[in-house]
Amino acid sequence: MTTRSETQTTLDHLLTEIEHRNPAQPEFHQAAHEVLETLAPVVAARPEYAEPGLIERLVEPERQVIFRVPWQDDQGRVRVNRGFRVEFNSALGPYKGGLRFHPSVNLGVIKFLGFEQIFKNALTGLGIGGGKGGSDFDPHGRSDAEVMRFCQSFMTELYRHIGEHTDVPAGDIGVGGREIGYLFGQYRRITNRWESGVLTGKGQGWGGSLIRPEATGYGNVLFAAAMMRERGEDLEGQTAVVSGSGNVAIYTIEKLTALGANAVTCSDSSGYVVDEKGIDLDLLKQIKEVERGRVDAYAERRGASARFVPGGRVWEVPADLALPSATQNELDENDAATLIRNGVKAVSEGANMPTTPEAVHLLQQAGVAFGPGKAANAGGVAVSALEMAQNHARTSWTAARVEEELADIMTSIHTTCHETAERYDAPGDYVTGANIAGFERVADAMLAQGVI
Repeated sequence: MTTRSETQTTLDHLLTEIEHRNPAQPEFHQAAHEVLETLAPVVAARPEYAEPGLIERLVEPERQVIFRVPWQDDQGRVRVNRGFRVEFNSALGPYKGGLRFHPSVNLGVIKFLGFEQIFKNALTGLGIGGGKGGSDFDPHGRSDAEVMRFCQSFMTELYRHIGEHTDVPAGDIGVGGREIGYLFGQYRRITNRWESGVLTGKGQGWGGSLIRPEATGYGNVLFAAAMMRERGEDLEGQTAVVSGSGNVAIYTIEKLTALGANAVTCSDSSGYVVDEKGIDLDLLKQIKEVERGRVDAYAERRGASARFVPGGRVWEVPADLALPSATQNELDENDAATLIRNGVKAVSEGANMPTTPEAVHLLQQAGVAFGPGKAANAGGVAVSALEMAQNHARTSWTAARVEEELADIMTSIHTTCHETAERYDAPGDYVTGANIAGFERVADAMLAQGVI
């Protein structure tokens, strides 16, 4: 039998090869490293996983699509963006993962997101594979007509690569209900099919699911609550810092408040707001979802309890819980040290890979419960899969039923990660538990289906 050290050496060589074969893709390198560095014990224990190039196939996308997206702005000027869809792994079901519209999008970012999605989707147990897509288009400051023209051009190429049994995109940063509507309309126009299961995050009147907008934030809080229960505590009376002010952050704050915690921050690229009384959700939703404004407007209109800190970082604010809900690598080693000094008990990732590896290591060393995004923020894709189920049956479920299903799924994910970590002699290490549990489910399916 191969020893754990020999297996780790093999995995280290593979990581070097990944970096060589995928140059200038640091986010993908980081995601691959974070997973592969935890797999030595399971590969050593189950040598069949080291057999027919299984891990080598796992880290190579099944398909990568890059395409031109030409569109006209309101002044009649032709603009050109780049579109991406990385269909990473379909061993468990159709590719499933969001579309991100943001200037930072490039192939490496999409590959990191798609790779993470493989394990996240596996953890839900809902029979969905991993993929991701998007564009370097920035919808901020664009009119509805410009966004519509861009989405129509984007879908004119993307439609040939997706389908309810092949690849089912959803939203992500920069892609909300407006964008999903335009994308679905163009798909329907081109294909002449009402294939509601081809996209998730749709409007509730035309195939969408109740609780889908809330699902990622709600699920993250439910995972954080499960971690706290393992410590003999609950969320009642705990102070929480949340980064971001988009969909994930807003509904993270909403669920924290519902469970008795006091969420005191939100942020955007301009800085952050701290509100001693707790974030006023109605005001935040008005500014961000209706007016599409900045968080400094929240502080101006909230009153004496709130202040805006330009260019600051929410992790400066003392809290019991931290829920990074904005973007990748937003919480670094210095931030982790600050949180630890201020007595943080748990960190749960609402965004995808928002915590740097150095910060994760520091938090775990300090005994802070750490929920990795592939487990903690899986609620969004879980309810997307429930939306697909409703679409297949041409029915819709009540909000209560969807929320009950979400709670059961998040509890199951927590239990799976916790028990897997203990099974591999890493008690309390949710990173190891999530990586190995997700890997086992995908690897078993890949072995069963042959070398493809």
